[in-house]
Amino acid sequence: MELLNIQNLLLIAAKSIAVYAFIVIAIRIFGKKELAQLSVVDLVFILLISNSVQNAMVGPDNTLLGGLAAATGLFLINYVLKQLSYKFPWFSKSLQGESTMLIYNGKVIHKNLEKALISIDELEAAVREHGVKNIKEVDLAVLEVDGSVSVLSDNFKHKTSRRKKAHKALNKQQ
Repeated sequence: MELLNIQNLLLIAAKSIAVYAFIVIAIRIFGKKELAQLSVVDLVFILLISNSVQNAMVGPDNTLLGGLAAATGLFLINYVLKQLSYKFPWFSKSLQGESTMLIYNGKVIHKNLEKALISIDELEAAVREHGVKNIKEVDLAVLEVDGSVSVLSDNFKHKTSRRKKAHKALNKQQ
């Protein structure tokens, strides 16, 4: 392989890493919901973003090697971020966010609902998914960092945690 081609592949990998970092930061800044809570609008947004940055990563190089270089860069940055998240809890918290209490002792914490962009109707549906009839019966409901909602009821004895269908479908593919 000639030196120019190797430099081009390294450039593709570097551009892919830059785009990855940009997307992660932008999603954190703009407060998109967790994966398990993606609406149709969020899903379309993610699909269009991925399409719009493809050329920024690989440019005119649509060869197999160009695609592999982009994928290698993405795998590399993903691995590095996971290692940093594991070794440094503060980094994980800043990258992924933290759990958010939504209900405590039957009372909705409205400021946290607003922060998480969850409507009262969505919260009520999540509570019902856990087999609890209404919010007043919930001792504690938490939006976890993975997008699932955990619910404690029956005097903090009964705990359930469920993921929405999008999360289940993604986990089956892994």
